[in-house]
Amino acid sequence: MLKKVFGSAVFGVEATTITVEVNVDSGIGYHLVGLPDNAIKESNFRIAAALQNNGYKIPGKKIIVNMSPADLRKEGSAYDVTLAIGILAASNQIKTENLEEYLIMGELSLDGSLQPIKGALPIAVKAREEGFKNFILPIQNAKEAAIVNNLNVYGVENIKQVINHFDKGEPLEQTIINTREEFYKNLDFPEHDFADVKGQESIKRCMEIAAAGGHNIILIGPPGAGKTMLAKRLPSILPPMTLHEALETTKIHSVVGRVKEHTGLMAQRPFRSPHHTISDVALVGGGTYPQPGEISLAHNGVLFLDELPEFKRTVLEVMRQPLEDREVTISRAKFTVTYPSSFMLVASMNPSPGGYFNDPDAPVTSSPAEMQRYLSKISGPLLDRIDIHIEVTPVPFDKLSDDRKGESSVDIRKRVTEAREIQTKRFEAFDHIHYNAQMGTKQIRKYCILDDSSKKLLKTAMERLNLSARAYDRILKVARTISDLEGADDIQGSHISEAIQYRSLDRDGWLG
Repeated sequence: MLKKVFGSAVFGVEATTITVEVNVDSGIGYHLVGLPDNAIKESNFRIAAALQNNGYKIPGKKIIVNMSPADLRKEGSAYDVTLAIGILAASNQIKTENLEEYLIMGELSLDGSLQPIKGALPIAVKAREEGFKNFILPIQNAKEAAIVNNLNVYGVENIKQVINHFDKGEPLEQTIINTREEFYKNLDFPEHDFADVKGQESIKRCMEIAAAGGHNIILIGPPGAGKTMLAKRLPSILPPMTLHEALETTKIHSVVGRVKEHTGLMAQRPFRSPHHTISDVALVGGGTYPQPGEISLAHNGVLFLDELPEFKRTVLEVMRQPLEDREVTISRAKFTVTYPSSFMLVASMNPSPGGYFNDPDAPVTSSPAEMQRYLSKISGPLLDRIDIHIEVTPVPFDKLSDDRKGESSVDIRKRVTEAREIQTKRFEAFDHIHYNAQMGTKQIRKYCILDDSSKKLLKTAMERLNLSARAYDRILKVARTISDLEGADDIQGSHISEAIQYRSLDRDGWLG
């Protein structure tokens, strides 16, 4: 007897429906076809034990299981429950009415309990698109899938519940969440708050400007000055995620299986901080069966690269194109996947191998040659894509011991959001430009017009500080953001002079 059960495979951030056809015939043998990987080939042992422990069995007949489309590579252990229900249905051990209305996924333990799967959200989106009414999956992933409306999501703990549902008509408990309510409930509770940071007022100002214009930023300072502490708090002052952004972000994390158990939509912007030993593939994504990398997991959030010069040069080079295009395309012989990667880059570094260059109180321990070798690792094209360079100095004791709280992230976020709204209005005619950092040369000429005194000021600064040509556009972009924060229509001299301060690495004495 032939039965069809439906599962799903995830490629990139999209899912494809898989039809599992099970045919039970006279004879003996178990044949699994349709390009399954080893994890799926081993599933018959898990299924046999799980069914045995729940009062059922794999029949001693000839079983042929085809996973269609047969030319598409299937991977992972998430098809266990799909195959098990197919075998029970085809061998008439259970009644299965309306089986074509169900999409079933889950990995089995030997006692029949279900283990969580990856990609529950994209699978649920595809299931609704293709007209499925019900989705049965492990209870740990139920909230994540229940984000999708017009689809009945049933989270189950054991295969026995699924069998009883079909065979005895026992109802399964539907998971229902109010997506909007859940989302807005968690928006205003950032994990890290700027109120905890003592002193560092100028750096906080810098962070506010970076957040308001979406500018990439590099923090330069000795160990213990607070670079990491400040970077961790940046997501808390970025504008709240829109529902669309939250869906996009949750989808990527779902594919990698990084959505926390029993949580639905991600309400906070992601903050990713990979170690400097990371490989190119782990950073941008890829592998034999491509997976999103750190830059995609940071989509709509912040990617923090601590100790930037310690990263391998090749790793930093592969990031150049995604920084420009805001997406990364991974090509293989048979297919191509594209992952979104629109993130804010925050980097930090010590000014020298010893860490204390530019600190008047510390001894100089690095020779000029060592300094040059250390700094040359990040010169050129990558720095070209970083708008703001800021020096971080250690906080004096009297500031550290002060009991007064700083300004909270929620207050700073209000100003940032107002500035972003001005930019959204300004760039509404452009598809791929949403904030100042994304402006190209054409937009800079149009929206960053200077009066004569500002031009003079910028000319003097560029000559005196020996700033490079690349610094010119960056200064204009940052000045535009500063004027947006003040609600000014035009860029003024004070905005230009503040923006000039944020180009430390372009000055003589830093990078040669």
